[in-house]
Amino acid sequence: MRIGVQLGYSGGFKEAVGHLVELERVGIDVVAVAEAYSFDAISQLGYLAAKTSRVELLTGVLPIYTRTPALLAMTAAGLDYVSDGRFALGIGTSGPQVIEGFHGVPFDAPLGRTREVVEICRSVWRRERLDYDGKHYQLPLPADRGTGLGKPLKLINHPVRTRIPISIAALGPKNVELTAEIADGWQPVFFYPERAADVWGEALEAGAAKRDPALGPLDVIVGASLAIGDDVEDRLQWAKPQLALYIGGMGAKGRNFYHNLATRYGFGEVADRIQELYLAGRKAEAIAAVPDDLVRHTSLIGPRGLIAERLAAYAEAGVTTLLVGPLTADPGESLRYVEELRALLPG
Repeated sequence: MRIGVQLGYSGGFKEAVGHLVELERVGIDVVAVAEAYSFDAISQLGYLAAKTSRVELLTGVLPIYTRTPALLAMTAAGLDYVSDGRFALGIGTSGPQVIEGFHGVPFDAPLGRTREVVEICRSVWRRERLDYDGKHYQLPLPADRGTGLGKPLKLINHPVRTRIPISIAALGPKNVELTAEIADGWQPVFFYPERAADVWGEALEAGAAKRDPALGPLDVIVGASLAIGDDVEDRLQWAKPQLALYIGGMGAKGRNFYHNLATRYGFGEVADRIQELYLAGRKAEAIAAVPDDLVRHTSLIGPRGLIAERLAAYAEAGVTTLLVGPLTADPGESLRYVEELRALLPG
């Protein structure tokens, strides 16, 4: 199992990068940078490429609606170049609140667009001329075909790699099935190892049955809050604001994928209550309504023995890359958490 860290997008990025250099020294394998309605992930990853030498750099994730497929491919090739082949492209659909509310772009056809984006990116990296006639993307535009504007183009530069890994953030059954079919990796959110098979098992199996063997095994990339020790029970509370935000506030009723996931985990009544409170502006109450049990099963918080058990559960559920977010304001303690986690890895 690979170990990585997730860098937050709410501020303090330059300070976090200085700490990341120390984490690279103790052996982390991956660093992921998210993109929401924040600073963009790409400029930060370019900065990381210059400050690091070994870790894989991952977008966790870029929404497919906010850039054209060709620009996603160009950006990935550029980051792969400046990092000497250390970049991995994480993409996802995000949700209507961000895509429509912040970007003003219709949130439509997530499955079809995801498949076509992946196909176009891989074509660009192979330096093929973009003559693509999809349902959602046509390159060149049909009206330009046969004209001087309609000449298919290919990437000018030669990419470091013609196959940059693509992971997809997916939660719904059809999107997870698509991911297991076409992607190099899968990035689920709020992963509950003991219930993952019940929620996603059929979708993963259906996608795997159609998977090209040349893709290799699916890299299951999971995030988890981290605090190791006999006196870290209070850190359960630290993890609740993010859960409350996503379950309660990332979308309207009926259009919140994270609320749906919590419901599928068996927390339907609690998820409804969190959403009701959050959308009413009662955020502190929404945070308090997040149950300890949900936090415990979607994070790594507790004494060393418990963490070892949780790591075994993640491994049993098929997790191959674990991205942790240390719950501490002390860089030294964060470093210790990651070192202890590496020492506890099974096998």
